[in-house]
Amino acid sequence: MKMRQLRAPCGFVLLTLAVLAAARPKAGPEQKCKSGPVDLVFLIDSSRSVRPHEFETMRKFMIDILDTLDIGPNATRVGVVQYSSQVRSEFSLKTHSKLDSMVKNINQIIPLAQGTMTGLAIKYVMNAAFTAEEGDRPKVPNVAVIVTDGRPQDRVAEVAAEAREKGIEIYAVGVARADMTSLRAMASPPFEDHVFLVESFDLIHQFGLQFQDKLCGVDLCLESDHGCEHICESSPGSYHCLCLPGYTLNDDGKTCAAIDLCAEGKHDCEQICVSSPGSFTCDCNKGYKLNDDKKTCSTIDLCAEGKHDCEQICISAPGVFTCDCNKGFKLNKDKKTCTNMDLCNTVEHGCEHQCVSTPGSYYCICPEGQLLQEDGKSCGTCKSANIDLVLLIDGSKSVRPQNFELVKKFVNQVVDSLDVSAHGTRVGLVQYSSRVRTEFPLNMYHSADEIKAAVMKVEYMEKGTMTGLALKHMLENSFSEAEGARPSSRNIPRVGLVFTDGRSQDDITEYAKKAKEAGITMYAVGVGKAVEDELREIASEPVEKHFYYTTDFTAISTIAENLKLNVCPEESQGEIEVKDPCACENLVEFQQATMSSLEQLTQKLAGMTARLEQLENQLLSRK
Repeated sequence: MKMRQLRAPCGFVLLTLAVLAAARPKAGPEQKCKSGPVDLVFLIDSSRSVRPHEFETMRKFMIDILDTLDIGPNATRVGVVQYSSQVRSEFSLKTHSKLDSMVKNINQIIPLAQGTMTGLAIKYVMNAAFTAEEGDRPKVPNVAVIVTDGRPQDRVAEVAAEAREKGIEIYAVGVARADMTSLRAMASPPFEDHVFLVESFDLIHQFGLQFQDKLCGVDLCLESDHGCEHICESSPGSYHCLCLPGYTLNDDGKTCAAIDLCAEGKHDCEQICVSSPGSFTCDCNKGYKLNDDKKTCSTIDLCAEGKHDCEQICISAPGVFTCDCNKGFKLNKDKKTCTNMDLCNTVEHGCEHQCVSTPGSYYCICPEGQLLQEDGKSCGTCKSANIDLVLLIDGSKSVRPQNFELVKKFVNQVVDSLDVSAHGTRVGLVQYSSRVRTEFPLNMYHSADEIKAAVMKVEYMEKGTMTGLALKHMLENSFSEAEGARPSSRNIPRVGLVFTDGRSQDDITEYAKKAKEAGITMYAVGVGKAVEDELREIASEPVEKHFYYTTDFTAISTIAENLKLNVCPEESQGEIEVKDPCACENLVEFQQATMSSLEQLTQKLAGMTARLEQLENQLLSRK
């Protein structure tokens, strides 16, 4: 019968097996082993290597052990199986209920005297000897004692392991020529208690004495220092250690380690797993709460629950919140309340004349008689038109590097005369010689400074003068929406400016005509050897306003100034044209300007009214 014992407290002195064995008297006829019910099968090697007198020693060995046991149907049952090349059951567990009949049967055994098929014998014991049909009892320890004198002729490790897994405790006794490796492969652990090797059959009685001690001896869990950390479980002549629920036995067979289901990933917690031996509970990160299923987590939304003191906007994060303000307001140092922002006094507004604040924004105004320019900040007597401008510059070898630098300065003078921005004037640059290269498209840069810096980085191409190819590229590519030209439906003027110093090496007629038919206003600027007829063919009508020529490159800055006059026609040599306020067309212009100003003022008043209503609602909500 198996016995269990929890680990004894520190300081409790356990007597050793050796002391008990020395103190216990030998069993006699009137003193039988009271080990409790055991089903015991002897498996004896009767191969030809076992001599007759050695087999007789084995008979006596078995009889001596049986003489110490309490034989009976409700006590110890014994079976004997001999094997060589075959296996033969001499008697089963249910055959004999008395010692005398067992001894008589053992004395009648005739050795098989063949090979050594130990694996076959173990398989028979596992599948036949320890069965209910052969007298095996449920919940009674099964013990097998294998006695052999040689190396097995078949495989024993796998079948012995299977037998042990079925609960059979195996003792392996080797004599003389027996192989220790095979003995250890067959025996139950620990090997020091289940493996015995003696030099001859004459010494086999030594195992008999030790086996009697183990089978009939004391409960080793109670009377030895077993070393089990949690639970000691006894079996006849042996013991093994177990662990409490939630723990697993370590490799040393004695100590226990907590089963950490969290570390092994054997849990279904969404966020945090809290481990306990063999079990776990779930928890949530800060800012989350555990749901009713005790596994998943939900965000704690303090804003939605109204658990905040923000004046205007509450921004939620798990378990916490931060405050923010509506557009036009800034968060105060208390991180809760908001103050209206006067951007004119707090930002670099850039207004040339005067800045006017609105909630969260501002706008610029100009003095009487001047107009606000496209940049929304500067003032002037002329409001330059928004245009999409593409410049085609000649980079042929006749231009020369030093003159090409003057061309780049000419381009930048033109740029300086424009109100460049994403919503104002856009500028693209194309250089051509024997081929065409887009230096930058219309949508690349949105300020004059960016464009001028890019122009100065342009590298001189040299080679030929394919002006017709450049016009084709401008028409098909440069003024496409993909490269930043605004849709024709918006009526933004498209302007092309061609700068060249000589005759084109290809035909210009077709694409000069197509460009003007496409609504592109064409300017032609020629220097030096440029052909006047070609320039006039490129230029839009009236040609006199769109065609410019100078004999050398040093004079092209003058052309840039003239171009500026055409952008702002009412500016002429610094003089301002004085219009008759009573003229019909001027009255219409005045009415249109007045209506536009009134419309802008109405929109601003509507915005201020909406803001006042919002502030009023906030004050009411606080009450």
